[in-house]
Amino acid sequence: MAFLSSSSSSPAMQKGIFVSMPVLVLSVSFAAAVFFLFSSSLSSCSCPSPISSQNDAVATSVGGSGGDVRLEERISPTKEDIEWVRDLIRSNGLHMQKNELRKGINPRTRDQQLADLKQYKGISHYEGDEANNHTALPCPGELLVEQHHSNYGEPWAGGRDVYEFLAESANLKPNSRVLEIGCGTLRVGLHFIRYLNPRHFHCLEKDELSLMAALRYELPSQGLLHKRPLIVRGEDMEFSKFGPDISYDLIYASAVFLHMPDNLVWTGLERLVKKLKPYDGRIFVSHNVKFCSRLGGDKCTEKLASLGLEYLGKQTHDSLLFNHYEIWFGFRRFKT
Repeated sequence: MAFLSSSSSSPAMQKGIFVSMPVLVLSVSFAAAVFFLFSSSLSSCSCPSPISSQNDAVATSVGGSGGDVRLEERISPTKEDIEWVRDLIRSNGLHMQKNELRKGINPRTRDQQLADLKQYKGISHYEGDEANNHTALPCPGELLVEQHHSNYGEPWAGGRDVYEFLAESANLKPNSRVLEIGCGTLRVGLHFIRYLNPRHFHCLEKDELSLMAALRYELPSQGLLHKRPLIVRGEDMEFSKFGPDISYDLIYASAVFLHMPDNLVWTGLERLVKKLKPYDGRIFVSHNVKFCSRLGGDKCTEKLASLGLEYLGKQTHDSLLFNHYEIWFGFRRFKT
């Protein structure tokens, strides 16, 4: 009786237990199956990765096998870039005042700046032995006032023009390799060094003062020491220090060959053609190619062909900032 009484006194409870247990079991089983299917789909999902993961993948895929690890940079300004800066000048109401820029509170020429640097030890107040102990790379005053920027027949800004023309004509990428013959104080080279991957810019220069300006001032002041360009002091078109297996995408000489004896230029070309990538690599020479034209048209072509070089023609390039253009003569290697 007690058993019957207990059973009859809680029918709802008895019925509820009987119904909820199968439902609970089914629910747990269904949830487990869904979780298994979902986790399996995640392992093979081709869904977009997080932004950081995508960037890492791009950097890995592009940077593999010594390739470029950066997004491709634009070399020359576009028409939109030009219009943007013009609009910015107009919107700010800017006008040149008698074609001169007003100097600061203490206007000085470069010569006056240099005199002050020598008289007052730069801007340092250290005396005696302490005067030179607080600078990692002490730089001569002549370089600090940038006298070497005036050592060219055209403004320093012309180096950017040369870089843009050559880089685009040779279809350069950051992982390309470039050799300049006679890089001087890096008027052009700075732009290549900044654009190219580390150690991908090489230079042969014979002038000690130019090299001092490049190494003691330009590279440190432009924040490019980490790019480790290979700059070699040498002459007589001797390229052995650049290594036997190097292969260049671009070799150029700006206003250099016209100061050399013709036979030395030909010696250099004979050595350089072996270091130029076949077909796609380019050699560019500025101003003139009298070393070749003095031989006569047919003989010039024959001598180039004997080296495996082909003349591609003459091109000109306008300056962005001043009324000037340069003439360039292009060559390529047609033999492997």
